[in-house]
Amino acid sequence: MKKGIGFAAWLLSAAFVFSGCASDKPASSSQDVKQSATSSIEKVQEPSKLLSASENGEVKLFETTDGVIVDVNGSQKKFDWNILKGVSNPQVSYVDLTGDGKEEAVIILVTGHGTELDTNEAHILNGENLAEIKIQRVEEILAGIETEVNQKGDELLIKTKAQGKEYKFSKKVSDLKLVNPDDQFENRLYFGNVILNNVKDQKLTVDIVGYVRPIDGVLPDYVCNVHVTYKYDQALNEFAADQIQITSE
Repeated sequence: MKKGIGFAAWLLSAAFVFSGCASDKPASSSQDVKQSATSSIEKVQEPSKLLSASENGEVKLFETTDGVIVDVNGSQKKFDWNILKGVSNPQVSYVDLTGDGKEEAVIILVTGHGTELDTNEAHILNGENLAEIKIQRVEEILAGIETEVNQKGDELLIKTKAQGKEYKFSKKVSDLKLVNPDDQFENRLYFGNVILNNVKDQKLTVDIVGYVRPIDGVLPDYVCNVHVTYKYDQALNEFAADQIQITSE
């Protein structure tokens, strides 16, 4: 009789374990899809199609019904990143950006496209465990940049300051493309319509284009570019702005 009770208790325990596993949900925006490199993408139980891959195929990006799957050398992880339809394919690369001798997976997705709008966002994943590495937000970087626009007749005098360095340049209102000669302008620069991340020479960069805005106008007119080079902070496990240069457009 005791043997029967023991077997029943074992069945109840096993049922609880399997029930608990089936109800678990991911605690973050990503979830592991596959741990074994011997599994294949066809075993993922949802529709998926290849969107882009790195030059030598180490990193592959697949679209699913509610996000994407990133495959790095056979290991996969799912993310809820949005894919903008009808634009260029995501940029995918496999490069050492942290300087530790090991490559990271870099995925750059288009987030905005249209009239006077061109934006993308970068995601960097650890090449071994596919954990996403934080990148300092553009808004945080721009919060440390001072701008000033003064209008004198047909001339706009523009001053910016970043990392203690001041930049000065001017633009003639009559040379701008999207405004009327009689427009009056806001006294600062605006950003956000053009934000473009890129990877070059094992560095992550972002170009943030600044524009002047007429008080009564709608469309922006671009006058400068903020070029940011990121550097990996090992202590924080984060890519933060290292060098900032501002040039006239």
